[in-house]
Amino acid sequence: MLQIILYNFDIALDAIRQNAMRSLLTSLGIIFGVASVIAMLAIGRGAQEEVLSQMKLLGTNNVIIEPVVQQVEGEVANASALAREQQKFSPGLTLADMQSIKEQIPQVQDVSPEIIYETSFIRSGRLRSGKLVGVNEHYFRINNFEISEGRIFSSMQLKNADRICVIGSGVKTRFFAGEDPVGQRIKAGNTWLTVVGVLKEREMSTENIQNLGIRNYNLDIYVPVTTALLRYKNRAMVTGQEIQQAAAERNQNDDNEEVTSESANNYHQIDKMIVQVSDTKYSVPIAEVLRKMLQRRHNAVIDFEVIVPELLLQQERRTQEIFNIVLSSIASISLIVGGIGIMNIMLASVVERYREIGVRRAVGAHKRDIQLQFLTEALAISISGGVAGIILGIALSYIIELTAGVVTIVTLSSIFISFGVAMDIGVIFGFFPAKRAAEQDPVHALRHE
Repeated sequence: MLQIILYNFDIALDAIRQNAMRSLLTSLGIIFGVASVIAMLAIGRGAQEEVLSQMKLLGTNNVIIEPVVQQVEGEVANASALAREQQKFSPGLTLADMQSIKEQIPQVQDVSPEIIYETSFIRSGRLRSGKLVGVNEHYFRINNFEISEGRIFSSMQLKNADRICVIGSGVKTRFFAGEDPVGQRIKAGNTWLTVVGVLKEREMSTENIQNLGIRNYNLDIYVPVTTALLRYKNRAMVTGQEIQQAAAERNQNDDNEEVTSESANNYHQIDKMIVQVSDTKYSVPIAEVLRKMLQRRHNAVIDFEVIVPELLLQQERRTQEIFNIVLSSIASISLIVGGIGIMNIMLASVVERYREIGVRRAVGAHKRDIQLQFLTEALAISISGGVAGIILGIALSYIIELTAGVVTIVTLSSIFISFGVAMDIGVIFGFFPAKRAAEQDPVHALRHE
């Protein structure tokens, strides 16, 4: 049987060589169809990897709580009074909220605060503005950070509010180029901090930073949250100056009957709270529990927002999957068009080769042999077009990545799928011409001119 197949392939290749230009034009639909499918699947795979990288940045089983500006509703004349009344009853997001969440919800593994101060970093005559971030010891594991040098701060250092820090790789590059930063000091704001660790560089695309609303972690300096509250500013503590300023603003509101920026002041002790749950399946129900719990602790004032990154990323992934299916379906139309072209050319080839069919039948060939011959020829055209389409598809994927800035990943599965579909197209659309050739009467075929 193998010998018969190889023999028919030899005949098919000979027929293709005799009509090389026609065979090339016939296979163009298959070539472009396979190339389009590979390119579209490569774009889809690249988008999927982009989503996975975003999930890694945000944490697959994290729930994020962020403070928001309190919304004021009421009559215009009473808007300022309403704003003051609502704001004074909410303590904002605090470390007490974090501790309560940790103690009362069993599915919560760890909780980490995040307090961000815009300040300047100074060392050896160099100055650069940056973000000082107050965190606890769980923050680095929750956010999948890795230490390249030194270590993170301990719970004892956190308790003592030591003047230590962990720096990002970008800070090391700018302030400690060519030297070991561990054990050395850097000034953040008005406080000198001793470096105890350096984070491994975290690759983040500009698109990720913009889409996810995250900052470049490599350029941050991380200190114990207690250090940030003690040695910089604790927004939960009200000073006499702030009381006088608030009183002056209230008097101005009463005179002008307008709402000033008082309600927009950041009275929250922490800027973000990251809650890590034990399993992703608990993310949504725990988010609802957190929302009700914080609402109760904040006296029914909604001055926070609970974000479930898993849900956002699942929606984005689903949208991309639908988009990829649509694009791949459109690209597959080229394969169908290519199959129709193969059928048209094979039908014309049957008419041109009536005499050849008659001669083969006269010397003893069966209908099955004639059918296999023409079916093999259609399959050979599909295979050659599929191979050329694979090469073109891979090249097209790289061209798209270079010119459009879109990440493309060509996988073996996409190559096998597109090539397999091309072969199926050749068999399906080559069957009817092959059947028609096999049903020709030998006598009439020999007499055909």
